[in-house]
Amino acid sequence: MTDRMPTAFVGHGNPMNALGGPLAERWRAWGESLPRPDAILVVSAHFERHPPTLSSTTDAPLVYDFFGFPDEMYRLTYAPPGAPGVADAVERLLGPELTVDRDETRGLDHGAWVPLMHLSPGADVPVVQLSIPWTDDPVEMLALGGRLAPLRDDGVLVLGSGNLVHNLRRVDWHDGQTPSWAADFDAWVAEALEAGRAPDLAGYRRHELASTAHPTHEHFVPVLVAAAAAGDDSPSFPVEGFELGSVSARSVQFGLS
Repeated sequence: MTDRMPTAFVGHGNPMNALGGPLAERWRAWGESLPRPDAILVVSAHFERHPPTLSSTTDAPLVYDFFGFPDEMYRLTYAPPGAPGVADAVERLLGPELTVDRDETRGLDHGAWVPLMHLSPGADVPVVQLSIPWTDDPVEMLALGGRLAPLRDDGVLVLGSGNLVHNLRRVDWHDGQTPSWAADFDAWVAEALEAGRAPDLAGYRRHELASTAHPTHEHFVPVLVAAAAAGDDSPSFPVEGFELGSVSARSVQFGLS
């Protein structure tokens, strides 16, 4: 039996990372350092739906949910096995209080498949996604993560995917210097995680920089899921830094570091 898995959050950033580059290389190194999971459950910023909804466990095509990119981006493939057993387990863990839907037409979105191309390049680990049902309710997202924690004992890697700072109106397409507001908010989140104050992050909107760092909230709340599923496990930061000036690439691993 696989030992208890860590939980993780990946700062997935620019879809072009699928093609390689420095961030992709750091993801690959991180993936090689992780214990091999039996399956992966991804909670991605790019799948928002209420009630909680599971993606396809069969062979739905990838979701190329980005526009204006080079043609080669839309020819990329990543086809891991589905994870019907994980989907069943999620239904058990969230029910009967929560109804869980399934969408067998929904493939993996780029918040999942872009980083997984490097974290799990063999595409041989089963993957399924769970939607974000409460983008505007971080307390509920923490509770969701707590309910998913038992999956870890079955060898499942619970992986949040978003960015700790994400404001597309403020990006620098020339990868210029990181502005202080982005660096300060990123550092505040990291400090809270290191201090074991993950529940405090549910109140992140009260931070004076929150509206600048996250004019919308879907890229932040996946870290709450990973942190809550981690329980008391300590965080480490296998990837740090920024891309496009202000988009945080910080990734977090909880446990086994």
